[in-house]
Amino acid sequence: RNKDTTRDEFIFYSKRLMRLLIEHALSFLPLKSVTVETPQGTTYEGKRFHRQRITGVSILRAGETMEQALTAVCKDIRLGKILIQTNHDTGEPELHYLRLPKEISEDYVILMDSTVSTGAAAMMAVRVLLDHDVQEDRIFLLSLLMAEMGVHSVAYAFPRVRIITTAVDKRINEEFHII
Repeated sequence: RNKDTTRDEFIFYSKRLMRLLIEHALSFLPLKSVTVETPQGTTYEGKRFHRQRITGVSILRAGETMEQALTAVCKDIRLGKILIQTNHDTGEPELHYLRLPKEISEDYVILMDSTVSTGAAAMMAVRVLLDHDVQEDRIFLLSLLMAEMGVHSVAYAFPRVRIITTAVDKRINEEFHII
């Protein structure tokens, strides 16, 4: 957050933070115990994700910045995109574009938006996923930075959605941007 940070440093640390955030989110997936044989012929007790699939969904455009970190951590992950923009006349979010993988209803969904201020776009994205029969407790909302207002809005509307972020700011400005 240092205003004197160089562009290269900002990109480097942003990418690192995104990967840490995603790896932390994956730790909440249901795991089952497995035993494998090592190349040396011994057995090893480990854990493996045992559900169907994980799908990443970006809230465009900011959420796309997190896709590279997700694909670096999760092999062969499916990706979807949702574009939600605020109507300047009404102040309400509007769905402008939607592309979700087929048969997403059984998946664990990592919903990505780099910043969440009021939570309006995130709540609409969650509603879209629910309308596609994704179970609420299988949705993980990941954001690098959230305003307290957005956290409360999403958590109140969808109490079983997991919210995972690196920081929560107390206030937003008149334009609803995180200060």
